[in-house]
Amino acid sequence: MSEKQALEDTKPNEDQSVWKADSDNHVKLEGGDAAKPNGDSSEGNGSEGLQATRLYHRRWVIVFLFSLYSLSNSYQWIQYGIISNIFTKFYGVEAFTIDWMSMIYMLTYIPFIFPVTWLLDKKGLRVIALIATALNCAGTWIKVASVRPNLFSVTFLGQFCCSFAQVFILGMPSRIASVWFGSEEVSTACSIGVFGNQLGIAIGFLVPPILVPNVDDMDELAHHIRIMFYITAGVATVLFVLVVFVFQERPKIPPTQAQATARSIPPEQYSYIASIRSLLRNKPFMLLVITYGLNVGCFYAVGTLLNRMIIVHYPGEEVNAGRIGLTIVIAGMVGSLICGVWLDRTKTYKQTTFAVYLLSLVGMIVYAATLSLGHLWVVFITAGVLGFFMTGYLPLGFEFAVELTYPESEGTSSGLLNCSAQVFGIIFTICQGKIIDDYGTLAGNIFLCVFLLIGTIMTALIKSDLRRQNANLQAKAADPSDWHNGSLNAPSVIIEAKL
Repeated sequence: MSEKQALEDTKPNEDQSVWKADSDNHVKLEGGDAAKPNGDSSEGNGSEGLQATRLYHRRWVIVFLFSLYSLSNSYQWIQYGIISNIFTKFYGVEAFTIDWMSMIYMLTYIPFIFPVTWLLDKKGLRVIALIATALNCAGTWIKVASVRPNLFSVTFLGQFCCSFAQVFILGMPSRIASVWFGSEEVSTACSIGVFGNQLGIAIGFLVPPILVPNVDDMDELAHHIRIMFYITAGVATVLFVLVVFVFQERPKIPPTQAQATARSIPPEQYSYIASIRSLLRNKPFMLLVITYGLNVGCFYAVGTLLNRMIIVHYPGEEVNAGRIGLTIVIAGMVGSLICGVWLDRTKTYKQTTFAVYLLSLVGMIVYAATLSLGHLWVVFITAGVLGFFMTGYLPLGFEFAVELTYPESEGTSSGLLNCSAQVFGIIFTICQGKIIDDYGTLAGNIFLCVFLLIGTIMTALIKSDLRRQNANLQAKAADPSDWHNGSLNAPSVIIEAKL
């Protein structure tokens, strides 16, 4: 059913009391999460400044489709690194060169994030989604054509296209959550968006070691690599087609007062440069940018170098190295969803972020201390604990940033967070790799523990200025009688509309 038809189905009429707040009609009275638009002359305690809002079932289709193409892209980040010894042999390059197949994802993000967030603000979510899936699809097919030992430059070009696509993907979960979801479910929706990225990384740890065994025959090895690349390209192509026909820019009626307010601002009044300057002057947010970068940069380093660390202590265990990576990310996915639901219920952004950060540090210390004990089952357990907190931190950072920076663009704040993560990811991966080569894995992991300790201390210093939640409370306090009585005069109504 079209969106227009859905809206017509939900309009009140003489025969159907659609405004009645009961579960059969899926109606929920909601104050929204913003005060009235600029220039509104209505009184603060009245209802005239509030606008109608609706929720559509389609929002779940949008966020799950985003999660799928984010999965396809993030899978390829670790596709080479988790079997780095095999690709080193096939292409005849050094291990550090294969490390760059992961680090190119981080490096590409840094110069392109600002023009991409500008494009997001100017053109919207659909254009960004189309570009992302087109680039991702093109990169996968370039890789298909690169399966010869003398074509490393071609496979690097394919990986570069995929890394460029990631710039259009990584900061989108919080934007999609804000544009499509109600104020009581934005953290959960953001977690689902991040969930796709994490699941892709998990598959990237698990599948390549299974599809590409460590064999000596180069023709057989090329055959296995080609099969892996064809599967990846087929999935990316299907997702591109789905985005073309299914992905929608935004709902016709906004889900919250915050979105209604954002839509009411004339484009000529918005300045991208002014928005960036405002964020850079926001001290709590800039502290979060640094601490987020330290935490996620450590995760990037661990993921990129995991194969090398495991092989040092457990030779010939490439498949189990992938399974350990899978354990890290699966545990993190559970952590992400739990944290998202917890935030929607409690709104304790500062406390939850600090607790998860501290436990990430503890998990990293335990992982570093047990890696060399000689028992793989211990590594599985400690890596899972590390992943639960370190990867579970990702949606916390996104949502805390939105709270600290409201009403600035979610894409811009997320972009700055991810830019910091890429910078620290490159630095930590290169430094830890060199430390591991010269002093061993324990020294390399202690190096990361030091920076996680610094990040934990800095997180404790962040002032909890929950601007979005404060605006939400002000809107709900505008006329409490309307919210609780289900009055026909209630100006802001969320309706669960059909597709």
